[in-house]
Amino acid sequence: MDRRQLIVTASGIIASGLATGGVKAEPQLPSDEAPLKVAIIGSTGRGDYGHGLDTVWQRLKQTTIVAVADDNSRGLSRELTKLNLPSTAGHVDYREMLSRVRPDIVSVCPRHVDQHRDMILAAIEAGAQGVYVEKPFVRSPAEAEQVLAACREHRSRVAVAHRNRYHPTLKVIADLLSQGRIGRLLEIRGRGKGDRRGGGEDLWVLGSHVLNMMTFLGGPPKSCSAVMMQDGRPVVASDFREGAEGLGPLAGNQLHARFVLDDGVIGYFDSVANDGTQNEGFGLRLIGSEGTIAIYADRNPLAFLQPGNPFAAADPPQKWLPITSGGVDVPEPDPDLIHRVMHHDVAAADLIDAIRENREPLCNATEAALTVEMICGVFESHRQGGKSVALVSQFKS
Repeated sequence: MDRRQLIVTASGIIASGLATGGVKAEPQLPSDEAPLKVAIIGSTGRGDYGHGLDTVWQRLKQTTIVAVADDNSRGLSRELTKLNLPSTAGHVDYREMLSRVRPDIVSVCPRHVDQHRDMILAAIEAGAQGVYVEKPFVRSPAEAEQVLAACREHRSRVAVAHRNRYHPTLKVIADLLSQGRIGRLLEIRGRGKGDRRGGGEDLWVLGSHVLNMMTFLGGPPKSCSAVMMQDGRPVVASDFREGAEGLGPLAGNQLHARFVLDDGVIGYFDSVANDGTQNEGFGLRLIGSEGTIAIYADRNPLAFLQPGNPFAAADPPQKWLPITSGGVDVPEPDPDLIHRVMHHDVAAADLIDAIRENREPLCNATEAALTVEMICGVFESHRQGGKSVALVSQFKS
């Protein structure tokens, strides 16, 4: 399916196009010596300040927080106190703040995704050279296209807070795959947390992490086929309800999706509400002919390897070996680095380097757009009765 024609009414997403106009001249990049000015956008009661996307900038010597916007006056006051900023740094209108401050970097913190597109575009149009945004990125491929068009026009960089994507162990896993450490990669299986949010909400809020890692390891998706269930039967129109976190209409407490990835490997994503796994399934299983790699999102260690044919009955079973940034069954050589990954320091520092080196961030808007397309593809496939729908997956950065 052409991404411009992707029908997303099943998830309540309708976005209009955006004229980009002519290409502007290359902006003046900030000096390496001067701290970059950071503006924080939060929204108390509607996603707040994400998972530490506000405070991370205080820990980096390359940045200084100069302003905060929050449409909730009480929440704004609390945030100013939290960041030790004067009242003059507070704004109830983020557009007015951006116009006055003209920051180098904007941190779009609210977890409610319905606010992301407008906040990102406002930041870019105000001259921000970098934007760090909470996941999920945006609500639809159409919104992703608008952001990418603005990035091209204004020469801006957008990084998305899929923090596992910045974990050094993920590169180690990619190297293990290329070295054939688990033999032929047969399939990739992903799951959400499987808590009360199981189904459509789990797909958006937590599945975005899993699908982002899936495409890094298995390549971009070519197609998706999926079924969405409500209490054991296929979802119908009357099942839709207003979703949490600005997701729009959602339905289903169970879903099963199948993606054909670029290199021919099949990737699966499953989510069942209250599945009894105590969140232990949140992540990926890379199943190979000679071993299995288990990735536990947001955990430490991030991953484990179990050698051997996963379909053979081994007695005794093979031991699971931790995978760290140092390799397989090696103690983590840099615990501080892992701490900084989990608290967004590495992602924020990478965005700064991307601005100054005129390159894309590690987890950039193009990569995050693929994740959004995969999520919307699940809804679209179900709308078509579970048929396989083509995913273009060729967003241009």
